[in-house]
Amino acid sequence: MGDVAMLVPVIRALSSAYPELKITILTRPFFKPLFDDLQKVSVFEIDLKDRHKGLFGLWKLSRDLNHIGIEAIADCHDVLRSNVLKIFMQQYPFYQIDKGRSEKKALTSGQIFKPLKSTHQRYADVFQSMKLPVTLEQPEFPEGPDIPDKVKPLLGEYSKLIGIAPFAAYESKEYPLEKMEEVITELSEDATILLFGGREDKSRLKAVADNHSGVITLAGIMSFVEELKIIRNLNLMISMDSGNAHLSAAYGIPTITVWGVTHPYAGFSPFHQDPSNAILADRSQYPEIPTSVYGNKYPGAYRDAIATIDPLSIVRKARQIIKHQTSS
Repeated sequence: MGDVAMLVPVIRALSSAYPELKITILTRPFFKPLFDDLQKVSVFEIDLKDRHKGLFGLWKLSRDLNHIGIEAIADCHDVLRSNVLKIFMQQYPFYQIDKGRSEKKALTSGQIFKPLKSTHQRYADVFQSMKLPVTLEQPEFPEGPDIPDKVKPLLGEYSKLIGIAPFAAYESKEYPLEKMEEVITELSEDATILLFGGREDKSRLKAVADNHSGVITLAGIMSFVEELKIIRNLNLMISMDSGNAHLSAAYGIPTITVWGVTHPYAGFSPFHQDPSNAILADRSQYPEIPTSVYGNKYPGAYRDAIATIDPLSIVRKARQIIKHQTSS
């Protein structure tokens, strides 16, 4: 999800720069709502469970795509499926992302420690190679939709909304829940807190919400479309290095990210966020950070590196952002 969410502001910039361009996004049906506000962009939904499943399914996908008026293909993912599709669609110019795999390997193996090109810029480079340069420095973000009626009774009276997504795909990227509860306790004095997570997180997040006033869990009770509408009404999102951070940043929402064994230098910082919004584990204690790009590989002792982050450092940054919004 994070990879697709990071693509959204780049496609928005592309569509704005070239209004005559017909853009079709090939993606899973679940991700279609991410592109709903881009009026000149259509989505072709890949059916990986049935029609487009397996090698023969990808061949059928190539035949299906032939009917939509393609002139060129931009592969912003570079995975097995897209490379197979490349073989089946050799008649079209094919432009592919450079993921910088060798650079990222050097970063995670300790050979270098410097910022690599952002994923957003790598996406933009694909279109640059197509003679369609886009600039990402001064992005425009759409106005947020109204909060769904389904949610309004839960919120009651509120002045500020802070979203918190405390979980991630790997434990090494999850801030200890007891420390996050300290953050929640402090910030619930300043705003209504909305907890985000998957259906599998529903019981854990409900337990957290039940322990605090002014805290509401949305896990398992909202559709993805409804969650996106809520995210676009937040004053602030606090997330691990995970998909939720990229969802909020794609719509210009101030986003604080909390990092464990991964690091912003790998190029996965949320879009157009102040670098100081990234709260990092103590690298003086854990000098091998980043141990991997996605957080799936790390020495055993590094599992708790993220715990070196002081909850108050997150609270201070959150209050700084909220204060700036109030004064501006």
